[in-house]
Amino acid sequence: MTFHLNRRRFLQTTAAGAGLLAAPAIISSKALASSGELNFIGWAGYPTLAEKVFPAFEAATGIKVNFKEVPDHETMYAEAKIAQETGALDLIETTIDRWGSYNANGLLQAWDESKVALDAYLPGLADGAAGEMSRLDGALMIVPSVWGTEALVASEADAKLATPPSLGDLFSADNAAVLRPHSTLAAMGRWLEAQGKLPRPWRDGYVDMAAMTELWDIALAEAIKVKGNVVQWWSGENEAVAGFQANGATIGLCWDSTGFNVRNDGFKYIAPVEGAFAWNQGFSLLKAAKNADAAAELAKFVATPQPSADWATAFKANPVAKGAPDLMDAEIAAFYKGTFDDTALKSLWWWPEQTAEFVAKRSEYADKYKAA
Repeated sequence: MTFHLNRRRFLQTTAAGAGLLAAPAIISSKALASSGELNFIGWAGYPTLAEKVFPAFEAATGIKVNFKEVPDHETMYAEAKIAQETGALDLIETTIDRWGSYNANGLLQAWDESKVALDAYLPGLADGAAGEMSRLDGALMIVPSVWGTEALVASEADAKLATPPSLGDLFSADNAAVLRPHSTLAAMGRWLEAQGKLPRPWRDGYVDMAAMTELWDIALAEAIKVKGNVVQWWSGENEAVAGFQANGATIGLCWDSTGFNVRNDGFKYIAPVEGAFAWNQGFSLLKAAKNADAAAELAKFVATPQPSADWATAFKANPVAKGAPDLMDAEIAAFYKGTFDDTALKSLWWWPEQTAEFVAKRSEYADKYKAA
């Protein structure tokens, strides 16, 4: 499934965008009168959220965010499962390809569309193909918060790269790698596909479990053969950064935030010739939420220009609200422009939807890869 997004368009300053900068946050009178709370679980390694965004949200609405950080989806799912019994959490920040696995286990409820601001998002994020992936039988299950990529982080001095750089560079014995197991197996599959070495398209494995087993068996076997260059596994931002700064990695398959965070340590963020992985992140409401209105206020807050820019700045990624790209930090904008030219933009590979069954099987393959 292809999303019709244009990163360069997001980062350009336009007269139309400039006209949106003065637009006020869309905050309800009920929220302004509130001194309530919101129990929110999101991603670890992004301190600006707690330092800047949540205080601004509380100042605007009177709602205090009780934020719990987790490093990965597995931990987030476990926390959400517990909250189903305790009601201790209201909101999670998951990804558009993964909300289905939470929902399949009875953890989510649909958004009340009258309480969020779908017309505030940049084109292609809450409509089009992304909009379709955000719904179940017409019900809205996730609203956008930020989007970004997963590509090569490589030492400018020491990484040995192909011309042009490729996902295959992750598997070279000349490079010490920091890797996330399931992403790396997908990278191996896509690399093999690009060489004509798979019996069917790699994406077939995301819609058919028999095809998934066939393809991931091949990718796992090939990845194990070249596993010797792995110096660290990562599951969250802090581990990924440590792989480069503390454990000697010269290459990795990491989020754009990691590339930005180590840019001054001699590393460059590079889109592989096969295309960077791309992800779309957003807010989903837990079924046991006690503060659904407060959750809607945070989603609506992040759909306004400055909060959206601040949220994206925290993740070193791309904002979702109209007018927000014009407010992004100039260094972050330059960082993306240095990685994604027109060819790289056209080659973005969006993560397909991943069902609960697929994720469980994918985790088995990741565990086998790590243990081999």
